[in-house]
Amino acid sequence: MNLLMQALSWNYVLVTALIGSFSAQLIKVILNLILVGKFIPERMWGAGGMPSAHSATVCAMVVATGRYCGTHSTLFAIALIVSIIVMYDAMGVRRETGEQAKVLNRLLNEWMDQESEFLPFLGDKKLKEMVGHTPIQVWTGAAFGAAIGFAMPMV
Repeated sequence: MNLLMQALSWNYVLVTALIGSFSAQLIKVILNLILVGKFIPERMWGAGGMPSAHSATVCAMVVATGRYCGTHSTLFAIALIVSIIVMYDAMGVRRETGEQAKVLNRLLNEWMDQESEFLPFLGDKKLKEMVGHTPIQVWTGAAFGAAIGFAMPMV
C-alpha cells in the first residue's frame, strides 16, 4: 500500500490510468483462461476482447483528472474529449478493421487452398482479427476504468 501511495503522489492521474489498463488486461487473461481453457499471454498486451483496456485506461484517467484537478478544469475537458475519441475509435474504425480482416482471411484461405503453388510468397499470412471492440466491451471497460478511478485513494 505504501508503494501505491508513493506512486500516486508522484503522478496521480498517470498511475491511476496505468492501473486501469493493467487491471483490464489482466481480466482479459483470466476470462480467456476460464472461457477458452488455456493461458494465452498475448491477451495481456493484445488489443480487442472483454473488457476494453483502452476504455478502462481513458475512463480511469478522466475520473482521476476530475478528482485531482476538478471537473471545471481544462485538463478534465481534454481528458474527457480524448476518452470519447478513443472509445469511439475502438467501437468504430478498429472494430471494422477486425471485421474486414475476418473476411480477407477467409478469402485468402480459400484462395490459398486453390492457388498456393502459384503464390508462395503469401505463405500462411493472416491479418489480426481482434483489434476492435463491441459496444458492450467498450462500456464494460469504461465502467471498470471509472470504478478504478474512484477507488484510488486521493493523495
